Amino acid sequence: MPHAQQTLDKTAEAVPPHVWFGVSAVFHYLGPSFAVLLFPAVGVLGVAWFRIASAALVFAPFTRPWRTIRNADGKTRLLLLGLGACLAVMNTAFYLALERLPMSLVAAIEFAGTIAVALYGMRTGRNLLALLVTLFGVFILIDVKWSTDPLGLFWALLNGALFVGYILLGHKAAAGGASGGVERLGAAMAIAFVVLMPIGFAQALQAFGTLQLVLAGIGVGVCSSVIPYSSDQLAMSRLPRASFALCLAILPASATIIAALMLAQIPSLQDLLGIALVMLGIAVHRPAPEA
Repeated sequence: MPHAQQTLDKTAEAVPPHVWFGVSAVFHYLGPSFAVLLFPAVGVLGVAWFRIASAALVFAPFTRPWRTIRNADGKTRLLLLGLGACLAVMNTAFYLALERLPMSLVAAIEFAGTIAVALYGMRTGRNLLALLVTLFGVFILIDVKWSTDPLGLFWALLNGALFVGYILLGHKAAAGGASGGVERLGAAMAIAFVVLMPIGFAQALQAFGTLQLVLAGIGVGVCSSVIPYSSDQLAMSRLPRASFALCLAILPASATIIAALMLAQIPSLQDLLGIALVMLGIAVHRPAPEA
């Protein structure tokens, strides 16, 4: 494993962190778009179960979560428990929101909570300007008609709040470097599976008789959790928390584009303007100097 860790660390250093973030931004909503298509056949909770279970299964041989948890000190174990519980509930709330609301609106609400994280770390006028520009773009993307579905809005808000928790806890997990962050992510995903096991297994069980549904569920896990969360760790290991939080402004834009391609939710001119402003904010932003 030491050689694999060195290889992962070197790979993370060789590639600019914004490239890793770009990979995460694409798969962050590409996977959920597949999940939405599976909802009628597997059920929302069943798809959430497949996402966590398959991700935990893929991570296990490489990250050996049992070893990570066993060797961790008390503080790190609390971090792993918190991150695992956050991932389990956040992903479930995300899918319950997607069942009722357009993906672009859920993504915009998901981003809104990160504003506080980005603002907390701002130390330059340029970054504050970048934040204001991205905020304006996100508000345009939201086009707040505010849903007539209060339950869907509740799940979206819960997902957004937990997404902030994911950023904070995920950044702490990445503090030990790229390889250590991915190992801790694997352990947290195993904990998330234990948390979600009794919630979604009953629905997921109905899909086990159809190989195509099982493979599709595994694909959702790889696209929604393995690729984007691993990419997040590689980016977090090199970006300040505030810079990473501001870069998340690209998520509403990626959600709008992917929803158009995968779910036939075609963006309007207003949506395109919002996307352009979000991109401009990302371009203006520069990492704030760390204390």
